[in-house]
Amino acid sequence: MQRRSLLQLIAALGASSAVPAAARAAAPTRKPIVLYCDLAVDPAREQEMLDAYHQHFLPAAQSFRGRGFIDLKMLKLRTVIQGRPAPPAGVNYRFQLTYESEEQRQVWIRSDVHQRNWPLIERTVLNRDYLVLLTDAV
Repeated sequence: MQRRSLLQLIAALGASSAVPAAARAAAPTRKPIVLYCDLAVDPAREQEMLDAYHQHFLPAAQSFRGRGFIDLKMLKLRTVIQGRPAPPAGVNYRFQLTYESEEQRQVWIRSDVHQRNWPLIERTVLNRDYLVLLTDAV
């Protein structure tokens, strides 16, 4: 009797997990966008930038979950292993933002919360003419 119940449970679990997969297969597959900013953060203001990122900007960005926000990372450049050209002198951080679409990212950057919090990061960079790359996930 226990074996029959266990087999029924396994069958029910298999059937229920197939429904979300079928629903996902029927949904349109739109690939996200990823934005990169290569930043030359002033070494004397590095901790200020990190505090602003972790305490203000990241929580503000995460408040847009469900409105297109997928992920945000602040990456510190360690070393160039291969290839040229190397990042320009002084570039020590790469900001990486992932959104469901460019249209949703535009809503985010025009929001009051972004307008209040991005300057906390930007004021710590040595050059405000930093490289910004918009990419499509493939």
